[in-house]
Amino acid sequence: MRWENLSDGPRAGTADAALFGADAVTTRVFDTPEFRGITFHEIRARSIVNRVPGASRMPFEWTVNPYRGCTHACVYCFARKTHSYLDLDTGLGFDSQIVVKVNAAELLRRQLASPRWHGDHIAMGTNVDCYQRAEGRYRLMPGIIAALRDRGNPFSILTKGTLILRDLDLLRQAAAVTDVGISVSVGFTDEELWRTVEPGTPAPERRLDVVRTLTEHGIGCGVLMAPVIPFLGDHPDQLRATVRAVAAAGATSVTPLVLHLRPGAREWFMTWLGQHHPHLVRRYERLYAEGAYAPKWYQRRITRHVHELAEEFGIGPTRAGAARRLRVPEQSEPAEGPTQLTLL
Repeated sequence: MRWENLSDGPRAGTADAALFGADAVTTRVFDTPEFRGITFHEIRARSIVNRVPGASRMPFEWTVNPYRGCTHACVYCFARKTHSYLDLDTGLGFDSQIVVKVNAAELLRRQLASPRWHGDHIAMGTNVDCYQRAEGRYRLMPGIIAALRDRGNPFSILTKGTLILRDLDLLRQAAAVTDVGISVSVGFTDEELWRTVEPGTPAPERRLDVVRTLTEHGIGCGVLMAPVIPFLGDHPDQLRATVRAVAAAGATSVTPLVLHLRPGAREWFMTWLGQHHPHLVRRYERLYAEGAYAPKWYQRRITRHVHELAEEFGIGPTRAGAARRLRVPEQSEPAEGPTQLTLL
């Protein structure tokens, strides 16, 4: 592993670009059922507030990512490519070799207090999930949320993790002093599909319970309906069932996002597809022949259908003054390099 060259992208290559050095890494394994087969690399990061590359055209500029790699093990995860910057495997290695920035909270407090920081919005969960299984042991998010709360700094979180409810009181405190946006990712409610493509995540029904609980406690929560998986999760009946469930959970908004397959994720997903649905391989090759994104006509068809269903089931537009929600930019001309989901 080239720890000494770690940065947020493939541009790293010198010691000056490193976010931490090899002498700052402690590798651990835990012989407990929930962590069996997983290796944790605990590091003391040099920076925790990361600027989004300007070429990405994202409507936010800053992110905080306390982890690298993700035990959710979603076969389609676009962040897989980032593990290659560490000379780690982007397949099973991404699922089981987890980098933990153990000093994330203290470092964030220091950076937020800097006179150079101007209180810009910070997005979390836009690379890997900050409420993945490791968070139950390392408890990085309470310190992070508290730091943002204490500075009145606006932030947003995107997650598939039910563990976010552990921090409900902190989120309510933060929402009282700044703009807090929470979105939960639920691309489908099909249980068989969930078990095969998102094996390490809580069930979709449990994620919708998160939406329901947050809403009941006065924290508006949107749903990123992502990914809509062509030929496996895009049947009209499946879309209807998902939007109906999202509406029943009390979501303030629903935003569909069609599966995209960037390098790193594409190879892993196509291998999985060949093993589980070999009859679909050729169809995927044709649909994604032009690159990482499905054709515009397909994206528009899905978006239009989901919006029609949202109107039918009474999921209205975000209310004025409510927490900022997810907005998905045009996908036909992606920027080079790793790009993150958009949180507003």
